[in-house]
Formats: sequence, C-alpha cells, structure tokens
Amino acid sequence: MDSDEAAAAAASPQASGGTVVTPAPKKRGRKPKIKDDSQTPSSSQQQSGGKMKESGKKTKQEQSVDEKYTQWKGLVPILYDWLANHNLVWPSLSCRWGPQLDQATYKNRQRLYLSEQTDGSVPNTLVIANCEVVKPRVAAAEHISQFNEEARSPFVKKYKTIIHPGEVNRIRELPQNSKIIATHTDSPDVLIWDVETQPNRHAVLGAATSRPDLILTGHQDNAEFALAMCPTEPFVLSGGKDKSVVLWSIQDHITTAGTDSKSSGSIIKQTGEGGDKTESPSVGPRGVYHGHDDTVEDVAFSPTSAQEFCSVGDDSCLILWDARTGTSPVTKVEKAHDADLHCVDWNPHDDNLILTGSADNTVRLYDRRNLTSNGVGTPIYTFEGHKAAVLCVQWCPDKSSVFGSSAEDGLLNIWDYDRVSKKPDRAAKSPAGLFFQHAGHRDKVVDFHWNAADPWTIVSVSDDCETTGGGGTLQIWRMSDLIYRPEEEVLAELEKFKSHVMTCASKP
Repeated sequence: MDSDEAAAAAASPQASGGTVVTPAPKKRGRKPKIKDDSQTPSSSQQQSGGKMKESGKKTKQEQSVDEKYTQWKGLVPILYDWLANHNLVWPSLSCRWGPQLDQATYKNRQRLYLSEQTDGSVPNTLVIANCEVVKPRVAAAEHISQFNEEARSPFVKKYKTIIHPGEVNRIRELPQNSKIIATHTDSPDVLIWDVETQPNRHAVLGAATSRPDLILTGHQDNAEFALAMCPTEPFVLSGGKDKSVVLWSIQDHITTAGTDSKSSGSIIKQTGEGGDKTESPSVGPRGVYHGHDDTVEDVAFSPTSAQEFCSVGDDSCLILWDARTGTSPVTKVEKAHDADLHCVDWNPHDDNLILTGSADNTVRLYDRRNLTSNGVGTPIYTFEGHKAAVLCVQWCPDKSSVFGSSAEDGLLNIWDYDRVSKKPDRAAKSPAGLFFQHAGHRDKVVDFHWNAADPWTIVSVSDDCETTGGGGTLQIWRMSDLIYRPEEEVLAELEKFKSHVMTCASKP
C-alpha cells in the first residue's frame, strides 16, 4: 500500500470499524467529473440568498482559492505578454505541443495534444487540436485579461478525435517527428499513434476504440505515468507498477525519414492494406531494467545518448542506467527525496544536470558526477516553493538554467538556478531561484509543456475537481519579456520609454 492509499484508509470511518475498506484511487488519479453547469446557482437563487452548492457558505479553502485567483487575474495585463484560457468539459491529465503548421504576421498555428478523461458515460479520447499562438508583443494588455473561465478559447480548436482504449494518463511526442506520439493508459502496454493518418472519430457511448499504429509490449503490470521518447533515436522508455524500466526501438517499423517532420506518410509499417488490418502490430522490448523496489513514476533519456536514461519511483530512488553495460543500475541514489518521487527531467543543454520532483513538495537539482554521499542523495540545491506534491518538472528549452515545476497546490513555478548562487537576500519574500509564479489555475496543475517553436510559451492543464466540481482548465501563456530578459536591457528599455512619455507630455 502506498502512502496515499494508507492515508485514505486511515481516514476512512470504515477502517476503524474493521470492515472492508474501499480501495483508494490510484496514485495521482481519480474518478473524473464532468463540468456540471447545474451546480452553478441560478440568478434567482443568488438574489434570494440561495445556497452555493450544498452549503450556505464557502469554505475557507474555497475563499482562499477565489481570493488568490481574483488577485492573480487583476495582475494578468502586467505579468503576461499573452494568455489564453480554455475551459475543458473533461479533465486532461496530459498536454503536449505538436508540430508547428504555419506562421503568419501576428500569430503561428501549431498542433496541440490533449486527453479527455471521462467517467465512462462517453469514451476516453485523445484530442488533436489546432492552436493559434499569438506572437510576442502583439496582444493588447486589456484583451488578454478579459476572458470567461467557463468558455472555450477561440485560439484552441479541436481538429481530430481518437477514441482511446482506456484513459490517457500520459502523452509524449517523438522529437524526430512530432506527428508520432506515445500514450500510457491503465494497462501494461505503450500505444503508438500516427495522429495524421488516424481517422477522426465521433466519441459516443458504445463506439469502438481507435486502433493504435503500434503496441509496445514488455511490462508485467500496469504502466501508467512513466513515459519518455528519445531526442536522438526513435526509442521509447517506460516505467510501471512492475517496478521495471522498459526500453523499445520502433526503428524496424519506420518507413519514412523520421527526421522529416513534414512527411505526410506514416512512419509505422502497415501489416496490410489500410482497411484490412484487424490487429495492431506489436514489438517487444530491447531491454528490461530492474533496480526499483516500488512503482516507477517517471523516466527520462539523456539528451546526448539513446543508451543512457534515468528513472524515479515511489521507493524515493533516482536511478541512472546505461543499456550498453547491462540491465542493472549504473548509479542508484537510495534517498533522493524524503518521499515518493513523481517526476524527473534531464537538462537538454547540460547532460550533467538532472531535476527531480517529489511528494515532499520540493524540487531537487542533481549533478550526475556527484550524486550521493554515503548512499544518500546530495543535490546541488533543493528548491522549496510549493505547498503540495510536485507533479511535473521540465527544463526550459530557451535558457539552460531555467526550469518549471507544477504541483497539487495549483501553482506552476518558474525557476532560474543561476539566481541561487548570487548573494542571498534575507529580506526576500520569495524562495531562492523563483522568479515567476503562474497562479492562473485553481486546482492541481497535472502537466505542462514548454513550446520549443515559440520561445517562453507554455501550455498547462489543471484537474479542477476539488474547486469547481469537475472538468479542467487549459491555459497557454507567455510571461512578459521584462521579467526574464537581462536586467540592464530591461532598465534601458524602461528609461527609453520614460523619455518618450516625458517628450509626449511636454508637447502642447
């Protein structure tokens, strides 16, 4: 039993009575709720002092969330260069950028991959959307702050729906050709999809599931979250409840150049003529790696070698592997955090630096050349800025020292470890290294992804079950460049602007 299940069992009134306890939801998952408009009070109820949902008053937690959100929304025109808010009827556990489609004067169009985690009344789906990304310094400040939380954004339009066999827990795109994606569901298999050749489906109850282009087999138990695709080769990495890390190559199934992202053909070999396929082809693993003592929660490839990768798990371990030396760990950090590890990312600019995020609310930065001391993890630095479990960490593709972290506290923090080494300011109210905090989500931020095609642009999703009764929120945003640019540049620009204002004011 993991820590979340134990806590749920201990809190149950049945547990103390000795009766059978209903199992807690799986780690980081839950039964989703649709966004229910019926929970919103009518205008007559509001005028007559009717109840909000089932209680006469909001809880202190709800009030705190609302107050913080209102404060954040008032600061949007100052803090952001652009922001789009998109209401999701069903929560999405994963969001990823796909290929950029075209560029225009004021905005670019790009694919966006999402999921819809339903309660079974309609099928679970993998959604391919077209997103219009407004270019820097184009959007008017008053425009980006005027959005309706319950509305869909005009910048996000659904392009194609794939009916997924089971809920989509994780989506990852193949860097060499981002039209090819891998998904994790509640099964031992990894599913590979060519989203351009997959037919568009209508998600209605009873509809048959879409057929994956390839199935990767090798896990002995469900593999739900840990998933990565190699930046240098068409390799896939996964971790699961069987405590193992599994490596595959889809090289044998590639029919067109994997480096050609504009290719219109499928990179997956077809086993027959299009409509004659009755089953998806499958491929077994290149290697199965054992070293964890509990569920593997996340995996990451080295940015420079397809043979090197790392993994983290509920055993509080960070493990480095090298496929060339066998299936045993190269280095094992026994106590990388003080609780379960949820996420890991390897720096694409510096292959010595690895980030980890944990249920102990912290993010830790490790140097692979000096990982442990007496068997205990020795991080370069521990970043403390979240008040709940960290769910996702990712390095920024635009600056080697910058990364983001999202957590169950509803915050997405942006950090710069270069700022940590400077002389500490005891009067500073924010944690060392933290230079931006995205507070636009009102519930746990389950995933986010930096946009490699549009610098400093992020897509993030939250699961809004606890605060708004169901559904989710997708936001695409870019902080003001005055926040991350070098200080001397910013001051020079502001001085120039000040001179311009003074000149204009002095004119009759």
